[in-house]
Amino acid sequence: MASVFEPSVWSDFFRKYEPQPLNSSQEWMKTRTDKLKKDVLLLFRTCTNNLDRMTLVDVVQRLGIEHLFEEQTATALTDIHRSEFNSSNLHDVSLRFRLLREHGLWASPDVFKTFKGEDGTFNHDITKDPKGLLCFYNAAYVLTHGEPLLEEAISFTKYHLESLAPSLVSPLAEQVKRALHVPLPRTYRRLEALQYMPEYEKEVGYNPTLLELAKLEFNLLQSVHLKQLKAISEWYNDLSAYVELSFARDRVVECYLWGYSVFYEEEYSLERMIFAKCTFVHTLLDDINDVRATLVEYRKLDAAIQRWNVSAVSLVPDYLKKFYNKLLMCFREFKDELTLNGRYPIDHIKKTFQQQSKFYLQEAEWLHQNHKPNFKDKLHLAAMSTGVTALCVYTMVCMGDGAPKGALEWALGYPDVIMACAKIGRLMNDLAGSSKHRNNRGDVANCVDCYISEHKVTDKVAFAVINSMIEDEWKTTNQARFEHRRELFPVVQRVINFSLSLPVYYGDRKDAFTFSMHLDCIIKSLFVRPIPV
Repeated sequence: MASVFEPSVWSDFFRKYEPQPLNSSQEWMKTRTDKLKKDVLLLFRTCTNNLDRMTLVDVVQRLGIEHLFEEQTATALTDIHRSEFNSSNLHDVSLRFRLLREHGLWASPDVFKTFKGEDGTFNHDITKDPKGLLCFYNAAYVLTHGEPLLEEAISFTKYHLESLAPSLVSPLAEQVKRALHVPLPRTYRRLEALQYMPEYEKEVGYNPTLLELAKLEFNLLQSVHLKQLKAISEWYNDLSAYVELSFARDRVVECYLWGYSVFYEEEYSLERMIFAKCTFVHTLLDDINDVRATLVEYRKLDAAIQRWNVSAVSLVPDYLKKFYNKLLMCFREFKDELTLNGRYPIDHIKKTFQQQSKFYLQEAEWLHQNHKPNFKDKLHLAAMSTGVTALCVYTMVCMGDGAPKGALEWALGYPDVIMACAKIGRLMNDLAGSSKHRNNRGDVANCVDCYISEHKVTDKVAFAVINSMIEDEWKTTNQARFEHRRELFPVVQRVINFSLSLPVYYGDRKDAFTFSMHLDCIIKSLFVRPIPV
């Protein structure tokens, strides 16, 4: 059966790709990077003014090198949080507020009341400071539930930034345009780093040490990612040739990008690869259910998946027997890799995958019965069937002892931040699907369809309501930084990284995973094009 999906943009590209040698050797770049890291560590030690420390943390974060200075960043922000801060400068107040909240340190929105007049509205004078206004706009997007002042700030700053945009000059003009499209706190940081590097060089007082380090570190990591892309492309080629499911989406590079969005650092290579492979296996199972299998056939496949035994292959339809065997082989491979690297046992990954299959089966049952669930029930099942909850569990298993104590149990409880990620993904995907339906046999009504049917409203009204729901889930995501014990913050941030990838895949009401030409430039910029140093 021929695929109903567009062929991969990448095909054999990464299997065969040999990057051009850089001007400098890997050995020289590593030596130079070590020297520059020492220089930046000295900057952290000698920087005692809180405003300078905030600026340093912000630049390090936006240049994509925060992972090199996690301890120094945490120490600086803890000190800033504990210190008294009195300023009437909109930019400085906003920067402090955003940085503290992004790193799980509570800051009250009351700090912005000083920028209001006696009539309770924001002073018009602050619109004369476009850089401060942009910083305020971005800061407001780390809002949580029940913060009307920040809601008001978003409306105020957005209106005035849109008015000011035509008169701004570079690099502020590009930064405003980008933020109006996707606010900085919702921007995936690796992509922001690529945009920010050439802009930072234009800023008054920029530090060439930070910029050079960012460029070298990016190129060094890119070489690691290229090797993995070659390896996972070969893995996919072998798997695809064996299972012979030509109707499914061949999106292994896009799956790797998703793993990269959660774990881009070199030391998380294993986690990144298993995340990517599991995402691809989920995609295969989803396409089997959506595109090819009858309900009876999928029931048989699910029964075999629940038994999880080689002998259960007898239950599986003939054209899926190889897939089932390969599924068991893949999980044995994951088990061996996790055991070799001292990670947690694979049992939780297997059980969560079995549960994922049940979610797909329930969707198939609804479709077969022509069942039209109410919106609440549809959203719950659809959020679970995204695979987000499963992939978050896989993340904690793969991190093993590298995750905080209790992280796996936390993820297995599907806390609000994980469910928010799943709901954001599902609702954004369904909005995209309402614009351009996938060309398969037909899906059960998506969340948009269910809302329209249940509430008897127009498409336009449903889109507005669902966009509002997505905004609420972003607030829940922001709230999660403060709801859990401090030790869990690193894994909360991994889940948030996952959430930050969703606008990349489903922003602007497009499904860039299925219609992957939308990711072409992003993948090239992250993995193919080195940054000139």
